[in-house]
Amino acid sequence: MQTRTRRLWPCEVADKLPESRILFKIECISKYWFAFCLGLLLTGCGAPPWNNPYPASEAGDDVFYSSFSERPKHLDPARSYSSNEWAFISQVYEPPLQYHFLKRPYQLVPQTAARMPTLQLFDSEGRLLPEDADPSSVAISEYRISIRPGIRYQPHPAFARAPGGDFRYWPLGEQDLLNRFTLNDFAEVATRELTAHDYVYQIKRLALRSNHSPIAGLMGEHIEDFVAFGKEAGARQEIDLAEGRLWTDLRPIEMQGVKVLDRYTYSIRLKGMYPQFIYWLAMNFFAPMPWEAERFYAQPGMAERNITLNWYPVGTGPFMLSENNPNLRMVLARNPNYHAEAYPGEGSEQDRQAGLLEDAGKPMPFLDKAVYSLEKEAIPRWNKFLQGYYDNSGIASDSFDEAIQIGASGEARLTPDMRAKGIELDTAVETSVYYMGFNMRDPVVGGDRDDPQDRERARKLRQAIAIAIDWEEYISIFNNGRGEPAHGPIPPGIFGNQGGEAGINPVVYRWHKGRAERRALEEAKQLLSEAGYPDGIDPGTGTALVLYYDTALAGPGSKSMLQWYVKQFQKLGIQLVVRSTDYNRFQEKMLKGSAQIFSWGWNADYPDPENFLFLLYGPNSKIEHQGENAANFSHPEFDRLFDRMKNMPNGAERQALIDRMVGLLQQESPWLFGFFPKGFSLHHAWYRNARPHLMANNTLKYKRIDGELRARKQRDWNRPVLWPVIVLGVLLLISVIPAIRDFRARERSRAR
Repeated sequence: MQTRTRRLWPCEVADKLPESRILFKIECISKYWFAFCLGLLLTGCGAPPWNNPYPASEAGDDVFYSSFSERPKHLDPARSYSSNEWAFISQVYEPPLQYHFLKRPYQLVPQTAARMPTLQLFDSEGRLLPEDADPSSVAISEYRISIRPGIRYQPHPAFARAPGGDFRYWPLGEQDLLNRFTLNDFAEVATRELTAHDYVYQIKRLALRSNHSPIAGLMGEHIEDFVAFGKEAGARQEIDLAEGRLWTDLRPIEMQGVKVLDRYTYSIRLKGMYPQFIYWLAMNFFAPMPWEAERFYAQPGMAERNITLNWYPVGTGPFMLSENNPNLRMVLARNPNYHAEAYPGEGSEQDRQAGLLEDAGKPMPFLDKAVYSLEKEAIPRWNKFLQGYYDNSGIASDSFDEAIQIGASGEARLTPDMRAKGIELDTAVETSVYYMGFNMRDPVVGGDRDDPQDRERARKLRQAIAIAIDWEEYISIFNNGRGEPAHGPIPPGIFGNQGGEAGINPVVYRWHKGRAERRALEEAKQLLSEAGYPDGIDPGTGTALVLYYDTALAGPGSKSMLQWYVKQFQKLGIQLVVRSTDYNRFQEKMLKGSAQIFSWGWNADYPDPENFLFLLYGPNSKIEHQGENAANFSHPEFDRLFDRMKNMPNGAERQALIDRMVGLLQQESPWLFGFFPKGFSLHHAWYRNARPHLMANNTLKYKRIDGELRARKQRDWNRPVLWPVIVLGVLLLISVIPAIRDFRARERSRAR
């Protein structure tokens, strides 16, 4: 029998020699350690970074990398109303309208619509009215929307059909769902064309109570027959559930206010006039929903597997959610069925200089995929951005000083380290306002409504305080410079906002050398004296005038801010008493009108001046009508102008009314207008078309990535630090050399 022998490695030979075993092994290990260190040096040259969290094959691809910190809960467009959810579904679903990516003020343009909707007005007898009809004569407003033919849905198993024409995955039995735990486990997919029926079906879904749409109440006030349909559909659903059917087909149930006119056209009828409704047509609530998808997801066993609309959206947009693992990552992949859409060619000269028009006319989307990784902590997210593994980033308070420098005049710029990496800063004034308000029903700060002289006293008191409170200082101290002082209630980017000299608040500022300068404190003191409070002394008590500030701010983090408010009033000799409470108690005091001075804010629902000016409309008083007019401001002329302005189209006439309304507010000063917050974000040089848009959520399709530049920078910024390994290896060699030398000397002496 033939035997086979194997060559022994040197270390194995040493095992046969008991006298030299240990030192010989050390010598072997030292040689191989040196070879390993040399290999590290060689493999570190030109190879992908060792700490790259993504596949090396994607290094130069058109893939966008970012993060999310909060798990999306609802991806159903009837129910979702959170920004972290819309960040995903707005890339999947397509309402008929969208916002122009570059134009400011924000402007609606068609998305799936063939053109902008047409509007017809009717009186109570059904007679057609002219476009400029008196709003009080309008009984019905009818929007007619036509969508473009040829738009198709993403590939989805709900559309798949068997050879005989029946739906492939309807109905599914218990055996059919074995080994199917995600949407990807359904191998067969198909598509179909988008039709007007899909938009009507979604509006019906908004009315169905079991869908818990957050806008159902509001739409019930405006869409004709919306509430009645909801009741009828709910009753039908109860019957279906009682008979074991989990899906209620809404198609046969009529809603008089929403009708399909032909395959590509539908209409929506509103009660009276509601011009702001057109902005809702750019929101996901009014995106199309194919009935096949709702029926597919409603089958028994699907919800237990998280195979639902809340987990897997179905749309016609540029991307589809290909991976939903909210405990790890979310992936949006290019929709292969996406219809043709070109990058916009209209923009400002500033947009052109910033390179935002370089892609004009090119087909979108530019990305093949977008990968969002879960990052709950700000520091790891920031570090990965600096390493080049996230393409964009916000700026947390802990990282602000590392990224941003505030100049002497208050302007923000990147630090040298950020500029050296080619990182760019994006800033945008948000469509929000933060203000300090006076309760106009309070006798001290609001005055006696029946006494003109007392109203004048209170007005001068408010004007004096408006000059004294330095919002520029507040923004610098508490917002890291992230804000812009407000001269009125309407933020930049919203029609009606007047910039420059035309828009300054003349009560608080004067225009000097091309910029607004806050009036001197002496002018505030003069107004205070004219109000009957010389040096801040209340003539009734002979001591400092005492005013009360109600707030929900509490705790150590708010102490410095509240002290700042106190010091601002002290500049006039006024004593401000802070009354802190919890938010529920604060809201209760606001409803009862027992607060005197307070702070609040407002975020735009849609980019229309009505959405801000209504905050000071008399019939919206919080005390009388539980509305959003927290200052309880009531001015007959302002209310009259508001009634005219709210239903007007944007134009010179509407702007003139708004200017008059804002001028009244500046003179009356029911608010200290405070500031408009400014959003800061960062992006790398390879991330293109990065202009912020504060109203649109579907902006991923405009983004472009230079993958080769990113891969090169990632290699430069993430070179392996090998010197500690090499130093350790050298020290190891140095430490064993004497032992080897002594051992060999003993061996030679024994041999002699």
